[in-house]
Amino acid sequence: MQEPVIRPETPADADAVDVVHRSAFGGEAESRLAVALRRTEAYIPELSLVAEVEGRIAGFLMLFRAALERPGGQVPVLALAPLAVVPSQSHRGIGSALVRSALERAGRLGHGAVVVVGHPDYFARFGFEPASRWGVQCPLPVPAGAVTARELREEALQGGGLLRYPQPFVQFFREAPGGERAGHAFDA
Repeated sequence: MQEPVIRPETPADADAVDVVHRSAFGGEAESRLAVALRRTEAYIPELSLVAEVEGRIAGFLMLFRAALERPGGQVPVLALAPLAVVPSQSHRGIGSALVRSALERAGRLGHGAVVVVGHPDYFARFGFEPASRWGVQCPLPVPAGAVTARELREEALQGGGLLRYPQPFVQFFREAPGGERAGHAFDA
């Protein structure tokens, strides 16, 4: 298999990215999430990435702005979601290439830390640890162990705080009946 080319998405990639989300998640919720996040100040075009294999979009990852609320103010962090790879290309390292590239790019751009709601065992391979290690709390209806974080700059998470996400991300979790979205995120 050819190595994936990881690059920032362009407007011309929109339809292909939608196909990636629908095929990876079996629905439109993640695609709607990505579209909604693109319309907010949380969106960072340089950190909304696609994986191209043999000229076709096979994966997608977005890092967007979030914050840690602390006494005295907020500290900026990044959140990772959604991460998707078309099923026919899964288990070929595309998701890993997207995560590694996103972390490297975010560090180069000067961001201090990344948080993710997802399968902790998957993200541990990229240096993510339980967010509770730093006193980071998540207000979403998810198990505390599913929230992991990684510092890109030493001590960026020191002092912890309550995660504050953009409204589309919060709504994504609120709209899932019976917490389905929360469980779905851990299987990605």
